[in-house]
Amino acid sequence: MGRRGAGALTWPRWVMAPCPSRKSDQNEFEAEQAPAQGPHQIGRRPVAGVEALARTTTQHLLKQGARVVDLGAAPGGWSQVAAQRVGSVQGRGKVVAIDRLEMAPIGGVEFIQRDFLDPRAPDEIKALLGAPADVVLSDMAANATGHRRTDHLKIIALAEAAVDFARETLAHGGAFLCKVLQGGTEATLLAALKRDFSHVRHVKPAASRPDSAELYLLATGFRG
Repeated sequence: MGRRGAGALTWPRWVMAPCPSRKSDQNEFEAEQAPAQGPHQIGRRPVAGVEALARTTTQHLLKQGARVVDLGAAPGGWSQVAAQRVGSVQGRGKVVAIDRLEMAPIGGVEFIQRDFLDPRAPDEIKALLGAPADVVLSDMAANATGHRRTDHLKIIALAEAAVDFARETLAHGGAFLCKVLQGGTEATLLAALKRDFSHVRHVKPAASRPDSAELYLLATGFRG
């Protein structure tokens, strides 16, 4: 496992309050819906949209046998796609997902129902992984306030928390993908990623509306 660097990121105290994951602009990606597995359908999994996004971001990252962490996983679209691609259903890889919201079971996915900002969460994820992760995905988003600047700060704070975790968890050469909002990524976040990864870029989901503020930040080649 990577070690927390001296410049470990911190985030505002107000972010530590429970904040359920929210898949913002989710309808953009719901061209095709796959039914949730298990006895009850808990949320809707925008699998077609995630597949499309995966082709432009993680096509060469979600390889057979890879170990993947999905932060803010509910309703499970990323987890389901990751499980299929890494072969965790057949025991060739591993997918560990976490969300404070309930999520229906997905084959090949080990799920922890807990707020990621809970201090116990990182160690629980690492225990299930059993080894450094190859990919850390974060689709976490705090509940919207309607105030664009406030929402931007909240999602950046969650992204910083995810980066901090990725730094501790990724194997050398690993990758990190997280959701941000258009309007400028905070300098500390970009600086941390550029220091720790070989390549960092923004990715706009091809299926998203032109006026959508949703972006993903992709960092590859972890130097840890």
